[in-house]
Amino acid sequence: MPFHRHLPTMAAALLAACSALSAAELPPKPTVADVVKSSRASEWRLPDPDNTLYMDIPSGRVVIELAPEFAPQHAANIRAMVREGYFDGLAILRSQDNWVVQWGDPDEKNPKALKTAKAKLPGEFTVPLKSIKDFTRLPDRDGYAPQVGHANGFPAARDPKSGQAWLAHCYGMVGVGRDTASDSGNGGALYAVIGNAPRHLDRNITVVGRVIDGMPLLSVLPRGTGAMGFYEQPEQMVPIKSVRLAADVPEEQRSKLEILRTDSASFKAVAEAQRNRGGPWTKVAAGHVDLCNVPIPVRQQASTN
Repeated sequence: MPFHRHLPTMAAALLAACSALSAAELPPKPTVADVVKSSRASEWRLPDPDNTLYMDIPSGRVVIELAPEFAPQHAANIRAMVREGYFDGLAILRSQDNWVVQWGDPDEKNPKALKTAKAKLPGEFTVPLKSIKDFTRLPDRDGYAPQVGHANGFPAARDPKSGQAWLAHCYGMVGVGRDTASDSGNGGALYAVIGNAPRHLDRNITVVGRVIDGMPLLSVLPRGTGAMGFYEQPEQMVPIKSVRLAADVPEEQRSKLEILRTDSASFKAVAEAQRNRGGPWTKVAAGHVDLCNVPIPVRQQASTN
């Protein structure tokens, strides 16, 4: 038999051998933890004290980072309410399973008076795309927006055709409760997403920020038995001791947190590690990641000693 007739079989065997050898020699895919561990100190940032809230409840502190680029009027109004002590003594009113935890004034008939903050604001459901910088786009297709990614530490979406950008309703995101009218919210009633991302709310509610620490304190609260998870009895409500801006809290009492910059190489590697999960446990990597399944790492601030 001529030699050339053996070439396809020999080539296939050689290719299989090379593939097996390459697979054995390839390093294991990094996990998110691996990427975080190998990240550089310069890739982490401190939360802006003027846009970081400390909400203290009986079980501990919930830290919220505001997103003034996406909701400038609401962020300013919330800061005003915090500085006038509006939230102090109010309560967590609602805990709806697989949905949200909401806090605000339990007395709707005789609401707490505002001093400097505004009672109504126009909805800031989207902002001009040109006002958002450092957008790190995900390559994966999204069912709710033409493009998704992360901007300044927040999961976001954008539409180049309309020229608009907005924050996404991912786990831990904080939104402004409102009535039917778009201008019926001012930031006095806030909620945090504690369930599966309700992305259909995107562009229908003003999203003002994200819980960066303390989500377990909110997600484990007893579920309300009333409609939409509202607590039916006053004693079921969780009192809010105080809400303060980090900038107004003495340095030694601040939470020492740092956030991986979403415009960094390590964050892009985090997204890729989540898309193609490594480690010995994963048998089939998805090769795809949903916007709300990309973690934004937060850790205790590295010691400078």
